[in-house]
Amino acid sequence: MNDNLNSSSQFTHVNLPVIDKPVFRMGLAGNYGIDSDAIRWAADQEVNYWLWGTGFKKVTDGIRQVIQRDRDKHIVAMLGWGFFGWQIRKSVEKALRKLNTDYLDSFKLGWLGKTSAYTNSTVDALLQLKEEGKIKSIGISIHDRKRAGEMALDSEIDLFMIRYNAKHPGAEQDIFPYLEKRNPAIVSYTAVAWGQLIKPLKKAAMPPWPGQDKIQVPPLTPELCYRFVVSNPHVHVVLTGPKTLAQLKQNLEIMQKGPLPPDELEWVREYGQLVRSQKRMDYV
Repeated sequence: MNDNLNSSSQFTHVNLPVIDKPVFRMGLAGNYGIDSDAIRWAADQEVNYWLWGTGFKKVTDGIRQVIQRDRDKHIVAMLGWGFFGWQIRKSVEKALRKLNTDYLDSFKLGWLGKTSAYTNSTVDALLQLKEEGKIKSIGISIHDRKRAGEMALDSEIDLFMIRYNAKHPGAEQDIFPYLEKRNPAIVSYTAVAWGQLIKPLKKAAMPPWPGQDKIQVPPLTPELCYRFVVSNPHVHVVLTGPKTLAQLKQNLEIMQKGPLPPDELEWVREYGQLVRSQKRMDYV
């Protein structure tokens, strides 16, 4: 842990492995509706992990501006695609020009095995870009948890972007046990399981909520979904993709709540598995 991160901030901030920068544990994906004004506002609230892609046009100016103030403070992770090394190099060098920066903190091969390939060509290109200092780490987004666990043990991958939430906690068995050897960075997305955890189900019998706070559950609230994820110490960053500045503000407030107590964590987990057991999502 970086010396600048005292014990009172260890829930909201960690030192991101490999990239070796302090990071606020809620990162921002700018492809769901927010604009550059929201990026600038978020940066003033300590957000410093930015998921960016060539299609994230509404937030490009904002990211470019905030990283110019203090480049070393910010983490820019590009979500790209490629089946050939030349495609990746072209994407990275174009991104550097567009964002007006000398380097990306990470280039992620998006949806590995579907829209990206992990081949000698792509790996060689990424390693060369890393050696040149144009990227600081090699990342992937991946659905195949078994493969991700194997790559966590032995591969060139520095950062894993994975699905992890109360409905899909399988990373706890398939990925997290294999992290200790190389200590890659872990970034999770879809904390609300594409909205399935926060939509009322017609059949959702659950035991009483164990917490002292009087909240209306089920379904889960966005707060409970995000806190479930960041309560796991293996997850360095949870991504949020708000549609509006108001949603962004609400989501960032969640980080001040701290980790879920064990009884609440277990209740959320149980509800997630109830949702997962539904053969057909029958919402109210």
